[in-house]
Amino acid sequence: MTYVAVSALSHPGLIRDRNEDSLVVGPWTLCATATENPQTMVFPLGTPLVVAVADGLGGQPGGEVASALVVRRLASTGPVLTDEDAVREAVHACNREVYAAADDDGDGLATMGTTVAGAVILPGSLLAFNVGDSRVFAAPRDGLLQVSVDDNPPLEPGQRTTSIVTQCLGGTSKYRAVTPHVTATPLAPGDRYLICTDGLTDPLPNDVIDELLREYDDGRAAFELWKAAIAAGGPDNITLALARIAEQ
Repeated sequence: MTYVAVSALSHPGLIRDRNEDSLVVGPWTLCATATENPQTMVFPLGTPLVVAVADGLGGQPGGEVASALVVRRLASTGPVLTDEDAVREAVHACNREVYAAADDDGDGLATMGTTVAGAVILPGSLLAFNVGDSRVFAAPRDGLLQVSVDDNPPLEPGQRTTSIVTQCLGGTSKYRAVTPHVTATPLAPGDRYLICTDGLTDPLPNDVIDELLREYDDGRAAFELWKAAIAAGGPDNITLALARIAEQ
């Protein structure tokens, strides 16, 4: 039997007062909370399995509300995300839901927003998707490969990261449509994928992430990635999920 093992955690880091990240793994969601110990879940490969993170926009009210809305929506629609068009429509629906919730609340959450990045795992293929700068990586033993597309402006010479995003879900007082990035890749036993917010990738260069993923698997890998981001200053909320395809 082929199965998917997903190890995940979410933590506020060392600087932020609260965690505005949220996470979804199949029907399981984790919103605006902390787990220093990775949670590992196992699912049979078959029904579409969505694994995604959402990073609420800092500096604007309601980031944790927006990110929670998105992962809960993905948890409910995950089993029907069977192709690229369905994934795109799910992301558009998440965007509409964030704006609708902001309108219902009045001015308090008028500009709340969030990024989203994730993967829908299907028999034989994986659909990676994102809006914003949370990321999806393929993590084979021979080197890390980013499969998501960052929605950031061009970096200045010598600049490695930026907190500015060119599109997100919500984030403005007037509705703005998004263009989700969706990429289909073949899937086989032994494949691994890392889905994470920029609280991991901002403090840790890709070569550090790659080295840790070469050395560790599953829950230990998730823990070591989190520990490295904390050792690098933990400047933002850290949320990550590592999915591995395996045979029993």
